Amino acid sequence: MRLPAAEPISRERFSRILAEVNHSPTAAPEVDLLIRTGGEQRLSDFLLWECAYAELLFLPKMWPDFTAADLEAAVREFRSRNRRFGGLPVAAA
Repeated sequence: MRLPAAEPISRERFSRILAEVNHSPTAAPEVDLLIRTGGEQRLSDFLLWECAYAELLFLPKMWPDFTAADLEAAVREFRSRNRRFGGLPVAAA
């Protein structure tokens, strides 16, 4: 798929194009939490655009050993975070 040069790329447009490429009727939902297992602390070019405002959680546990309890702990951790979506903390603003 070629993109017309005249139209700038936006996050919304990229999401629509990705949905077309994946033959999906709707764009993929926003990534809120990305859990990376295996001890690596990088994204390795995985969902870079989609994870711009995602919360990242890096765990040393390998994927086959990841349990429902680990997922529950990750969700608890996610819920405890103050999401600012690129904004400054209130005290700094």
